[in-house]
Amino acid sequence: MESSAILFEEVDFEKLSDECQQLLATLPREKTWDGSYYYLYQGFWFRAIPLHGIILFQKHFQAEDEDVLIITSAKSGTTWLKALTLPLPTEKIPHSLRALCSLPALINWYPDSLEAGLEMVCKGIEGCGPYWDHVLGYWRMSRERPEKVLFLKYEDLKKDIICQLKRLAHFLGVPFSEEEERQGMIEEISRLCSLDSLKNLEVNMNGMHTSGLKNSSFYRKGEVGDWVNYVTPSMAERIENAFEEKLSGSGLSFKMSCNTKKEDN
Repeated sequence: MESSAILFEEVDFEKLSDECQQLLATLPREKTWDGSYYYLYQGFWFRAIPLHGIILFQKHFQAEDEDVLIITSAKSGTTWLKALTLPLPTEKIPHSLRALCSLPALINWYPDSLEAGLEMVCKGIEGCGPYWDHVLGYWRMSRERPEKVLFLKYEDLKKDIICQLKRLAHFLGVPFSEEEERQGMIEEISRLCSLDSLKNLEVNMNGMHTSGLKNSSFYRKGEVGDWVNYVTPSMAERIENAFEEKLSGSGLSFKMSCNTKKEDN
């Protein structure tokens, strides 16, 4: 692990508080595939700008009883879950939500150096990683306090959206009535908030995010298991083995189908 001398080329320091700059100088760090750095803070890895936001959040955020928090890993169906939640009447609901993806966003964040990215992910060095520690913390909390934390898997949403919407509504304290079910309200919400519907909205096809990214970049195929089409069989095996090892004994598992593996070159 390298020393923590800060490179001014890495971060626009005008965006960071003095407190954050001083903290960065004391933290262990690792260089990423693009030459920037992840910093180890309270057991997890962050880039400098997100870490600045985390520090401010920890200092100033005060949760209210009516707050609903949607906490996800990158490219895990975040936009989809927000869309599914908005149609539900959530006034004065003291709960938090948790949605998880089947794999770390390896394909998305390491486009130019997939093997290097895989190496870092398997070491736990990625945004908000180690991924398994991040996931298992919420998994255990959902089992200890199921009335406060709902743990959803992207695969389950894809497999049976109607069942998962019922779970979501029940968790938020606004279960669908028999009349609403007879009227097809659940199916209508599912249709309006489907990935295809969201992708084809004008704002998502041609709009821009405040970060400068196109809104369309927030949507991929949305297919469970599609990740295996972007990696070699040996890489897929390593990912599967890492998940099996890290989640062993937790009671948590993910569908890790590799039926469509490619041949190594």
